Amino acid sequence: MASADARERIIVAAERLIAERGLDVPLRDIATAAGQRNNSAVQYHFGGRDGLIDAVASFRIADLEQHRLELLTESEAAGKAHDLRALVGALVVPMLTVPYDHGATHYARFLEQVRTHPALAADTNLDRAGRAAVRLIILRLDRALHDLPPAVRRRRLRVLPTVLFALLADRERAVCAGDLPPDDPASAAELVDLVIGLLTAPVSLAATPSSRPAPST
Repeated sequence: MASADARERIIVAAERLIAERGLDVPLRDIATAAGQRNNSAVQYHFGGRDGLIDAVASFRIADLEQHRLELLTESEAAGKAHDLRALVGALVVPMLTVPYDHGATHYARFLEQVRTHPALAADTNLDRAGRAAVRLIILRLDRALHDLPPAVRRRRLRVLPTVLFALLADRERAVCAGDLPPDDPASAAELVDLVIGLLTAPVSLAATPSSRPAPST
């Protein structure tokens, strides 16, 4: 039990310090912030920096996935299984509440810092156990955006995490500074609107593969 408690304290400390100082924050600083006297505590529990980042990224997934599955079930019961707003809401809204209901203070800013790390890469993480809700949401979003050219649709879904993490982090900073109530429904609705706008923006001719000139020979 003590080892499990130490592991969780390190995860929570890492989430905060990486959010504040970036990926290169010294591991010994994380261990100290977690109340660990042994500077090699991170190595012992996680095998190194990459293992720690992966553990932090996974730490809140189960609770987020549970809330997403509940929202998806509600949408299906209402006949909106493939409704774009319902799908984006199921993806986004839990990230505005669930981590903070469980004590998070720097969750979104951590995601913003580690967005390019393999621990967050969609092409490897969507197939992981415990990601069923996100996997289903992305699959249904792909179908809901069927009017977009396939290449455009893939690009937009690929950049979605980058944009979403930046928006969430900006909102978290505003809440932390006291400029925005944590439970402000208007800001939550606007965030969903912004993500929908990203996914459904009109496609210019320059963005479609068929519009590009053929290479000269």
